[in-house]
Amino acid sequence: MTSRTTRNLLMTCTAIVALSAVQSRAQEPAAAEATVLETIVVKGKRVAVPAGGVADTPLASQTTAEEIEANQITSLDDLGRSLEPGVSFNRNTRSVNIRGLEQNRVVTTIDGIPIPYLQDGAREADGGADSFSFSSLSTIDIVRGADSSRAGSGALGGAVVLRTLEPEDLIGEGRDWGGVAKSTYDSEDRSFGGSAAVAKRIENTSVLFQGGYRRGHERDNQGEVGGYSTTRSEPNPADFNEYNLLFKLRQYTDSGHVFGFTGERFERDEDIDNRTGQSLTSTYRPGNLDGSEDIRRDRLSLDYRFDAVGDDAWIDRANAVFYWQNVLRENGAEGSRATSPAGAYSRNNTFEERSIGFAGNAETSFVTGDLSHQMTGGLNIAFSKASQYSGGNDTCPGGPYPTNPRLPFYSCNFLHTNQSDMPDVDGKTLGVFIEDKIGLRDGPFFLTPGLRYDWYDYDPTATVAYTSGANYTGMPAGQSEGQFSPKLRASYEPDPGVELYAQWAMGFRAPDVSELYLNYGAPGTYLTVGNPNLEPETSNGFEIGANLGDDDFGGHLGAFYNRYQNFIDSESRVDPTGTYPMGITEYFNRNKVRIYGLELSGHKRFNNGMRVYGALSLADGEDLDSGESIRSVPPLKVVLGTGYATETWGADLVFTAAKGVENDADANTIDAPGYGIFDLTGWWEPEQTQGLTIRAGIYNIFDKTYYDAVNLATITTPQPDAYYSEPGRTFKVSLTQRF
Repeated sequence: MTSRTTRNLLMTCTAIVALSAVQSRAQEPAAAEATVLETIVVKGKRVAVPAGGVADTPLASQTTAEEIEANQITSLDDLGRSLEPGVSFNRNTRSVNIRGLEQNRVVTTIDGIPIPYLQDGAREADGGADSFSFSSLSTIDIVRGADSSRAGSGALGGAVVLRTLEPEDLIGEGRDWGGVAKSTYDSEDRSFGGSAAVAKRIENTSVLFQGGYRRGHERDNQGEVGGYSTTRSEPNPADFNEYNLLFKLRQYTDSGHVFGFTGERFERDEDIDNRTGQSLTSTYRPGNLDGSEDIRRDRLSLDYRFDAVGDDAWIDRANAVFYWQNVLRENGAEGSRATSPAGAYSRNNTFEERSIGFAGNAETSFVTGDLSHQMTGGLNIAFSKASQYSGGNDTCPGGPYPTNPRLPFYSCNFLHTNQSDMPDVDGKTLGVFIEDKIGLRDGPFFLTPGLRYDWYDYDPTATVAYTSGANYTGMPAGQSEGQFSPKLRASYEPDPGVELYAQWAMGFRAPDVSELYLNYGAPGTYLTVGNPNLEPETSNGFEIGANLGDDDFGGHLGAFYNRYQNFIDSESRVDPTGTYPMGITEYFNRNKVRIYGLELSGHKRFNNGMRVYGALSLADGEDLDSGESIRSVPPLKVVLGTGYATETWGADLVFTAAKGVENDADANTIDAPGYGIFDLTGWWEPEQTQGLTIRAGIYNIFDKTYYDAVNLATITTPQPDAYYSEPGRTFKVSLTQRF
C-alpha cells in the first residue's frame, strides 16, 4: 500500500471519529443531575460500562466496588483466586496473566489511560501495570482474548480495564455528600491498611478526595527452614509501604455533558533483607545484602463524558480523556562484598516512561431502511519517552567499570553499571477504530464488523550514559510500522437475558523498546541484546460463547482458539567470534504459537437467602514449530462456592482447585502439584450502627501446601521448592463505615 493511500485512509478514519465527537444538536434544558450510564449484558448480569470502551464487549466480565469489598480483594492475586479463575498475577514478572499471556501481551487501562508494562530486559526492573490501589476503584473489567479493535496494541491475551471512583459512586440519592472509610488487617503479609473517600456536590459541581495507606511485610509461604543461602525456604524478610491519592473535580451540565479534572498518585516501596543471597562463604556475608523494589505512577487528566438527554442528538454517548502520565519502576541492592572486588556495593536500576496522550470514543445509533445501526468510533494518540539507567558503586581499582576496563575475566569486567543499557526512545502511537452493530430493526440477530488501524514510531536518541558504555558500537535504527486489525462478530439476542455470539478478531502487539534496543554486557564476558529488526506480533482469534440470565440466575460459556505469529521470545547461543565467551542472548520472532481453551461460570440465588456459584478455566498452549508447551499457560482451575445472606449478616464457603503441572523434562523448573483449598468468609452489619460493615475471612482453612503454576513458569533460582509455595492458613479482617 502506498504511503499516500495510507495517509488518505488515516485521514478518513480520523475524520469519522472527529465527527462522532462533536457536540449534540441544541436540546431543551433539563434538570441538572449526575449522569447514569446505560447498561449492557455481560456474563449473565447487567453492568454499566462507558460507551465505546474496551470492556464494551460480550467477552468481558465485571467486578464492582461492592464485590471488591465483599471479597476483601486487596491485590490481583485475590481477584484471580476468588472471582476470576482465568486471571492470575505472576509475582516474578509482576504482570497480569490472562489465557496464558502476560507482561506486555495484556493491556491495562485506568479511566481509559493505558498503564505501560515496563520491561527492563536485563536488570529485573519490570512491572508497572500493578501500580494502582484497589481502594480507589469503582469497577474492574476483565476482557478475555485478542480484540485489538477496541484495546489496540498489546491486547493479545486480553485487557484489565480499571475505573476509579466517581463522586456519584459515593453520593446517595437525595443527598449532596457521601463518604466511606475502611481499615483492613491481613495476616498473609501482616499488613494493616486504611483508606477513606469523600465526595461533595454543590449545585452542578462535584468534588471527590480519596486516599489510602498500607504497611506490611513479606508474603508468607509454607517454608520452615530459615537461615541463609540456597537452603532457606522461608521468605526473605521485607517491609513495604504503599499509598495512593486521588482527586476529582466534575462539572455537570443540563445538556448531558460532564467536564472534569483528575489527579492521581500511587507509590509502593519495599525493602528486602536478601538472605537467600547471603552465606558464611559467599560474596555477601550474613547481614550484608539488602534489596529494594519500588513503583510509582502519577497522572493528571482532563476528562469528558456525554450522555444524550434527548432523541434528536447526533451522538448518543461519548468519552474522552487528555492525559499526562509518568510510570517509574526501580529495582535496587545495597551491601558489602567479602570477595573481590571487596567492599561497598550498590545498584539502583530504573526504568521510566513518561507520556502525553488522548483517548476518546463516541457512539451513535441510526436506521437505514430495515437495518438498525449502533456505530462506535475511537481515537488514541500518545507521545512517550522511555528511559533506562543503572546507577551503582563498586570498589574497583581506578573506578567502576567501564571507566577502567581490565583483562578478560577480571571480576570488575562484569560490573556493568553507571550506564544505560539502551538509548532513550521517543515513541509515537496512533490507533483509530470503527465498528457497527447492524441488525434488523426489530430482530434478534446482529452482525458487528469492526476495523482498527494501529501505528507506532520509535526513535532512539543518544545519551552519554548509553554511548559511553563498553558495549556501544553505534546507534540502532528506529522502527515504524502499522497494522490493520479487523474483526467480525455475530450475535443472537432474543431478550436482555440471552446473548449467543461468535467472533473472529485479529490482534496486534508492537515490540517494546527493550526488545528492540537492549544492549547489556561487555566484550570478554556476555551479551544480552535486543533486535531492531523484530516484527510485530499478530494473532487470529476465534471465539464462541453465550451470556445467559441475570443477577438471580445466569452464567457464561465460552470456547476460544488463538493463533499467534511472530511471537517475540529470546534465546541464548554461542558467539562464534569469541568476543563474548559466555554467550549471546538475543530476541527473535517465533513463527507460530497456538492457545485454545474453555471458560464456564454460573450462579443461582434462592429466595431463602442461599446462593451457589462456580467458574472453570481451561487452556492449553504450544509452539507449533518446536512442539514445546507454553509454560505461562495456567492449568485447569475451578472455583465453587456457596453462601447464605440475610439483611444483616452472611457467609460464604469457597473451594478452589487446580490441576497439577509437571516439568520433569527440565531440571531447572519446579513442578506444580494439583491442589484444592477452602476459604470461609463472613460479614455483619450491626443494626445499632448505621453504615458499618464488619468482614472476616479464613483462607486455606486446612493449611494446605500448594503452588501456583503461573508463578513457577519463570523460576530458575536454586531455592528449595517450599520457598515458592503459597501461604498457608491466613485470615483477614476489615471494617467499613459508610456515611
